[in-house]
Amino acid sequence: MKGVICEQPDKLAMIDMAEPDFVQGEAIVRIRRVGICGTDMHAYRGRQPFLSYPRVLGHELSGVIERIGDNDAGLREGDPVAIIPYMHCGSCIACRKGKTNCCMELKVLGVHTDGGMRERISVPVTHLIKTEGMTLDQAAVLEPLAIGAHAVRRSGLRRGDTVLVIGGGPIGLGVMALAKAAGAQVIAMDINEERLAFSRSWAKVDHLINALQQPQERLAEITDGDFPTVVFDATGNAKSMTDSFQLVAHGGTLVYVGLVKSDIAFHDPEFHKREMTLLGSRNATPEDFVQVIRAIEAGYIDVDRYITHRASFEELISCFDSWLLPESKVIKAMVEL
Repeated sequence: MKGVICEQPDKLAMIDMAEPDFVQGEAIVRIRRVGICGTDMHAYRGRQPFLSYPRVLGHELSGVIERIGDNDAGLREGDPVAIIPYMHCGSCIACRKGKTNCCMELKVLGVHTDGGMRERISVPVTHLIKTEGMTLDQAAVLEPLAIGAHAVRRSGLRRGDTVLVIGGGPIGLGVMALAKAAGAQVIAMDINEERLAFSRSWAKVDHLINALQQPQERLAEITDGDFPTVVFDATGNAKSMTDSFQLVAHGGTLVYVGLVKSDIAFHDPEFHKREMTLLGSRNATPEDFVQVIRAIEAGYIDVDRYITHRASFEELISCFDSWLLPESKVIKAMVEL
């Protein structure tokens, strides 16, 4: 079968790969869609802190089961599925507490182990979600949107809260849409006016702030000086993540959704006087995937507009560099097999 491998930073190659072995308890899935995300782009550029080379990228995946044995989930050959790409050990302290998303031995497809940029992959049955009634595109974007659902759930926000989402990329947009679905008043912040406009039209946010134009003053104006009770930083930018401490209400919560290969420092008196809660939000759990399915079914998320660029599997390598360019205006690129 064919696969695309990142041999080293800035180098992708189409190669012949061995077919996956069928293992009891797993399923052979024919990959039909691969979403391209920031993790893939950072890996391609050599900036993904958990990845080594060579690596088959790709963890936003949907497909069809080609082979499966008896299983308690009732899955059968021919079923359309989305893949939960977080392979957890099941026995560490995080797994024992149900936090499989931050397992001590976590191996994410396309990061710690080879992913889904190939024609077929073997996946544990426990990591498949049947997506009957959904399109292949919808099933493939469950994973990035589930990251937003997990961040929203982890934040503890309540209906009526005023929240700020910094970063209008695909993860930040998911946070915005799911925070709106949870009943929050949402403020979007970015440095890109087109991303802000998309946040308004797609995620139905209530207010927009350009991060380069006195954001603190604008936030104070919108919130009558209270500032947002929950702030999500989905930028993966060290300066933004540091500056975000200044944007949280006293008694509020700051959630880091983005990941940066850097240290983050903050001024403790500023942190302490606000009695802030600082949270990291990593990946997602199966219940977050279910939450996204419900949000799509309820009409809160328009997947057709979320996906802005497409390529066939054969075109992937030639398109990849262009998708990295700001002028390409990519929100979500989708590869079709």
